[in-house]
Amino acid sequence: KIVVAHGVQHTGDQVFHAFTDRFEKLNEHEFVNFWCIYLVSLAHEQFIKGTKYKEILKTSSIEINAFKEACAKARIPEIEAQKSLRSVLDWALNAVRTARPTMSFSPADGHGEYKLDLFGEPASKGAEQPPSGTKNFAPVYVNQIKETLEAVLKKSGFSLWLMIDRLDEIFPRRSKVEKLALRGLLRAMGYFNSESIRIKVFFRDDMLEQVVRSDEGFTALTHITARQADTIRWSEEQIMTMVVKRFFASEKLAKYLDVDRDLLWANATYRKDCFYKIFPATVSSGKRQSSTSRWIYHRCSDGRDVVTPRDVLDLLLRAKQRQQDICHAEQDCGSESIITSAAIKYGFEELSKRKRQTYLEAEFPHLWKEIEKFSGGKTDYNIHAIKRLLGSKWENHSADLINIGFLSKQTKDGEVHFSIPLLYRHAMNLTKGKA
Repeated sequence: KIVVAHGVQHTGDQVFHAFTDRFEKLNEHEFVNFWCIYLVSLAHEQFIKGTKYKEILKTSSIEINAFKEACAKARIPEIEAQKSLRSVLDWALNAVRTARPTMSFSPADGHGEYKLDLFGEPASKGAEQPPSGTKNFAPVYVNQIKETLEAVLKKSGFSLWLMIDRLDEIFPRRSKVEKLALRGLLRAMGYFNSESIRIKVFFRDDMLEQVVRSDEGFTALTHITARQADTIRWSEEQIMTMVVKRFFASEKLAKYLDVDRDLLWANATYRKDCFYKIFPATVSSGKRQSSTSRWIYHRCSDGRDVVTPRDVLDLLLRAKQRQQDICHAEQDCGSESIITSAAIKYGFEELSKRKRQTYLEAEFPHLWKEIEKFSGGKTDYNIHAIKRLLGSKWENHSADLINIGFLSKQTKDGEVHFSIPLLYRHAMNLTKGKA
């Protein structure tokens, strides 16, 4: 009984990037308009016009017509044919700039008439401002659209979830346009607060911090985040469980290593034993070495102590490929583990290089000038070394680099220290030690 409408598909990041130049021209208020129009269009496209709900919605024709009429009053024209995500985006951006949904507002005291946009703001920069203290200065048409959509849902017995994910991929990271877009999205969510309509937004915690960390602040944020779920964190045990399940999805491997796959799902101790049927006990030789599981987890951790499954899998995929290359090249490559220490180390080095190319350089080109200053240097910095390296704006630059996980910051014995995590040290050609 829940309709799930996806706002960003698996290839949605590429679609959004096609409109980068147009997004850069929007201010925060226009982003609110854009997201509201976009969310309405998603509900229309994936629910009202959704083929799987056609039969069920036959009895809701009156309510559907009221919804369409509310959209028409707001000058949001109906999209007649089925549209792709790209087409909906194109249309929504066009509506923000050209349709400029408006309404007329006449105060009760008779002091003239004011043109307001869909969300209760002056319809143009030159528009006269309504008198201060004017009541009922509210987004009338947005409320009408929401209420008519709620009526459709109630009549059909459905609830609607509008899902917006992959936000870390659709706008340039740590940029002005990303900040405005995300602030606009959070504000737009407030207009759709409803028991039957839920906006489900997935934020990286560093992105949420960026949105609210500004001179203007973010009023009424608690109303938006009241239903916020806990931040997702992957523990070492959870990462190990994921790795073991991925490997032993192979029936042949499970049979070869005599692994009971039913017991694997049920017993954490057994999963750990199975992990070390694939990997050596430690990656490096010598006393007091961390376990292989801890070695992998620690090296995939960024400056915010965040470990993503994507990075772990990337490391292990390259380690597996390296192990295959070794076995193909050598007649006798027998070992006590399926994947050896040498292959794991190779996988980590390749992961480090990939993170530099596809994350630091690709997602933060506007920060790369500062990141590159660390190349070929040391791994640890006190506050004086950071000032010398990053210059007069070192506080802002270091805050950005901490937020994206390139730097970590600790305070010990009253002194602040910065460090670059193991994840980036190989790719940045760093030497362990203090600058």
